[in-house]
Amino acid sequence: MTTDLYAPSTRASGIEKGSRIRVAVVGGGIGRSHLNAYRALPDLFEIAAICDIDRARATSLAEAFCVPQVITSLDELCGSDGVDVIDICTPPDLHVAHILQVLAAGKHAVCEKPLSASLADMDRLAEAEQRSGRRVMPIFNYRFGAGMQKLCHLMEQGIAGRPYLGTIEVAWRRRAAYYDVPWRGRWRTELGGCMTGHAIHFLDLLMMVLGPARSVFARTAILVNPIETEDCGSVSLQMANGALASVSVTLGSSAEISRQRYCFANLVAESNLAPYDKNTGEPWQFVADTPEAAAQMDVALASFEAGPEGFEGQFARFGKALTTGAELPVTLADARRTIELLTAIYASARTNAAIDLPVGQDHPLYDSWLP
Repeated sequence: MTTDLYAPSTRASGIEKGSRIRVAVVGGGIGRSHLNAYRALPDLFEIAAICDIDRARATSLAEAFCVPQVITSLDELCGSDGVDVIDICTPPDLHVAHILQVLAAGKHAVCEKPLSASLADMDRLAEAEQRSGRRVMPIFNYRFGAGMQKLCHLMEQGIAGRPYLGTIEVAWRRRAAYYDVPWRGRWRTELGGCMTGHAIHFLDLLMMVLGPARSVFARTAILVNPIETEDCGSVSLQMANGALASVSVTLGSSAEISRQRYCFANLVAESNLAPYDKNTGEPWQFVADTPEAAAQMDVALASFEAGPEGFEGQFARFGKALTTGAELPVTLADARRTIELLTAIYASARTNAAIDLPVGQDHPLYDSWLP
């Protein structure tokens, strides 16, 4: 990796402060959630167009969200002068090509997870972003729940202390009907299974809280549905700062829960059990180790003010970054760190061996983890 490609950067966006950012959403699946978030931020965003190869679906969404333009071709959308940002909600195997096309057209890109199935592609995207003068924001909306914001505030204030242990459970349910969508459950089109398509948000959160991983041992299996990609996984990690972590994932849990628990020198933080993005929202429990630590924690939380959550929270911060030139709330460097961890997870699962990070360009899976 060329470190300079991922150095924190600010750059002019071509959007004047105070102007509404004209955004087009490509893909009407998860794209509906994006549209809801943009609509909740009318002072920052104007939804200029909806693009989907299914004209009927695009037209239905345009009517529901009062969007003036329906487009069925990304080529046509990229040629439009009336769009500043193109938000990519297409199937995963199209993400790299679509981001590159959007940047080449001089537009900013937002893209759903996962961005790619390889570190090589991540580095290509970083090079293209740097050349274009435009910006790419990956979607990691789970970061912005109020509970997670509180934990980050306590860490930033120096209240949490040294991290010891992180444990994450992602126990969701996916039945056969979920895989009726043709691109799901296939390596070539979904790029991975439960680790890539479902637990990826929690891998991002784990490293946001505990920092980068140093070593990974993983096992994956296909146990729940007759698909190509894994639907169960267990990962043991040693982080670069010495902390330990474990991640358990299944798509075969009748009771759907997500759980995060982080042990620090001065406190324990534990999430609620809600699945999906509500897991990072309230309520979270924070238990201090001593009365002194409890007093410090109470003072720190008394000054805490939660910003907007979920997609709305990420887009609000994105809009402000574009209009001020500040660093994006989620960057390609953040996404690359998660793609690197996934590369190590798949390498470990296939070799039955621990994998050390960072993963270099000489690693067999640098160019792709696809079988």
